[in-house]
Amino acid sequence: MKPEFTERIKPYGPASYTRPRDAATLILLRRNAGRTEVLMGKRNANLVFMPGMFVFPGGRTERADLTAPRTGSLHAGDAERLVKGMGAKGSLRRAEALAMSAIRETQEETGLLIGRQAGSDRVQAPRSWDAFARAGVVPDLSAIRYIARAITPPGRPRRFDTRFFAADARHVFNPDELIANPEEELDEVRWIRFGDFDGIKVPDITVAILDLLADRLKDDPDLSRDMPVPFIRVENRRFLQTFE
Repeated sequence: MKPEFTERIKPYGPASYTRPRDAATLILLRRNAGRTEVLMGKRNANLVFMPGMFVFPGGRTERADLTAPRTGSLHAGDAERLVKGMGAKGSLRRAEALAMSAIRETQEETGLLIGRQAGSDRVQAPRSWDAFARAGVVPDLSAIRYIARAITPPGRPRRFDTRFFAADARHVFNPDELIANPEEELDEVRWIRFGDFDGIKVPDITVAILDLLADRLKDDPDLSRDMPVPFIRVENRRFLQTFE
């Protein structure tokens, strides 16, 4: 982790302990003519958590993410790290649910479907996955890679144990249907050139994750290799980065 990250962000405290909730987010990358862009959305200024900030699509993992139809498989190394990171309650199904929640939240907040066309029969899915069912699209786990994990420090108004996933925009089924959905907390969504955030409010943790992703892309431009995943958290009131 870059030293300036720990200098900019100080853990709150003392504060009552709030158990972080499982969450996931998706960093969608669009590449064209040597240029890489990332999809981000601007959170409503009235929200308690990260108001007015540009963030990746994402949110809490839901029970329906365990049971919704899917195709493809998580990368074997990613699946192993996700399961191990959940401790005694870890399972492949729960690991898949984390990735599925990143795909679902991306659809809810931006309208984009990460997946493949299903067969002729209508896909049956839980209510929160109805947009996929109506479009006849099945979410594709093989399209995304696990690239980082971060737990919100104690004392924040909301705490999440967030897994960050990345995917190439070529896996988007409906690329021309990008929308902002204020009901899902984002007032604006847009493609932003990777590394060009002048005049844009971005949370420090988001900057840190983008820096980590940039380093990974240098060695693994296609996100195809099995590589360690950075894990950022607070221990003893100090930020710590290890690898899963």
